Amino acid sequence: MPIYQLGDLVPVIPASCYIAPEATIIGQVTLGERVTVMSGAVIRGDNEPVVIGDDSNVQEGCVLHNDPGLPLTVGKGVTVGHQVMLHGCTIGDGTLIGIQAVVLNNSVVGKDCLIGAGAVIIENKSFPDRSVIFGSPAKAMREVSEDNLLRMRYSAEEYVKRGRQYRTGLKRIG
Repeated sequence: MPIYQLGDLVPVIPASCYIAPEATIIGQVTLGERVTVMSGAVIRGDNEPVVIGDDSNVQEGCVLHNDPGLPLTVGKGVTVGHQVMLHGCTIGDGTLIGIQAVVLNNSVVGKDCLIGAGAVIIENKSFPDRSVIFGSPAKAMREVSEDNLLRMRYSAEEYVKRGRQYRTGLKRIG
């Protein structure tokens, strides 16, 4: 797995994490415990810190980056779906970000939010806790239901299990 120091900027990755061999992590990236980073994900902390909380997962093909003055923070228990782009934003604990969603600079998404597939959260937007967010440009449509919340938590928990399984049992055979 390509993990790079950039000058004095060194990634911090606990032993409990699973980082796919095809993922790339560069610079001032700090991962919490049991974070899973799948194939093709790029997490680049060359401008500002990128911090990902415990029990979060970053799925295939995601890009996480930022601009000077705009750190990127992902809370605990967050699911970052396939091919998501996060750039200089803040994502609250327990949020699920759907496939190919985009969250841009200086945007803040609260705790336990559901961001729909393909949503585009433009710069400088804020969404309160438990928002269901869809569209381009994205808008809050309603509040997350208890059923949504249970499914979102289940997704995050399953990726913790999957990360453990991959860390201990994945073997290249070809």
